[in-house]
Amino acid sequence: MAEPAYHSETCDDIPLPDVSNLVTEDDTPVDNFFQDKQANFLTHVLDVSWPEGRPFISAADVGLFATGEEDPVVPDMFLSVGVSFPEDPLNKEHRSYYMWRYGKPPEVVVEFVSNLKGGEESTKLTRYARIKVPYYVVYDPHQFLSNRFLRVRQLTGASYVDKIDSWFPELSLGLCIWQGEYDGMVANWLRWCRHDGTILLTGREKAEAERERANAERERANAEGQRADAEQRKREALESKLRELGIDPASIS
Repeated sequence: MAEPAYHSETCDDIPLPDVSNLVTEDDTPVDNFFQDKQANFLTHVLDVSWPEGRPFISAADVGLFATGEEDPVVPDMFLSVGVSFPEDPLNKEHRSYYMWRYGKPPEVVVEFVSNLKGGEESTKLTRYARIKVPYYVVYDPHQFLSNRFLRVRQLTGASYVDKIDSWFPELSLGLCIWQGEYDGMVANWLRWCRHDGTILLTGREKAEAERERANAERERANAEGQRADAEQRKREALESKLRELGIDPASIS
C-alpha cells in the first residue's frame, strides 16, 4: 500500500505557509440537533463499515485552508482518501485541513441546508470549485433551495455540473436517503451506500446484524437436530416393527 500523502515542513524546498495567525476554530458554528447527528452519522459509518483499504479522513465542521492568506471554507462534512491524521493533531499546524500539507482537497464535501443563509448555492459553491473539490453534495431535507432533496455536483474544468446519480466511482461509495432512527431521532437521513444500494452499517446495526445471524444459525442447528432426532425415532420404530415380524433389521440394511 502506498504511504498516505502528508507533507513535511517544506515541499520542494519551498517553505510552507505560517499558520500561527490562522483562526482554526472560533466556536461560532450553531447547528441544530439534526445537523449535528447527521454529520456524526456520516463520519461514524465510514469509521466502522468502510473496508476501503486506504487511509482516509472524515470530519465535520473542520476548516479547509487552500492557502495561508485566506479564511477557510468549513463544510458540514468532508471525506478525503489516501491521507491520515498526523501523530500530533493537537498541534496548531495540524488542527485543520491544510491543503498544502495533505497535497490535495477532499474528494467529497457535504453541506446540510437548514435555512437560506448558508451560501450553499453561492459562496460555498464558488469556493469549493476554486479549490477543486471533485464532488460537492448538498442535502436539503426541507427543500429550502429547490424541490430536490439531494443534489450532487461533479467538478468539470473550473465549474460544477450536476450528476444524475449519487455514486462516486473513484471511491466505490455512494449516498442515499434512508428513513429510520439514528441516535434516538427518526428522520430522513443521508447515508453512505454501495453500488447496489445496500447501506453501510453503523456499529449498532452491525452488532444487531451479527446477533440476527447468530440466532439464525442457532435456529438452523436446532432444526437440523430436530430432523435428525425425528429420523432416528422413525428408524428405531421401523426396526422394532421388523423384529415383531421376526425379521432381523440388519438383514435388509
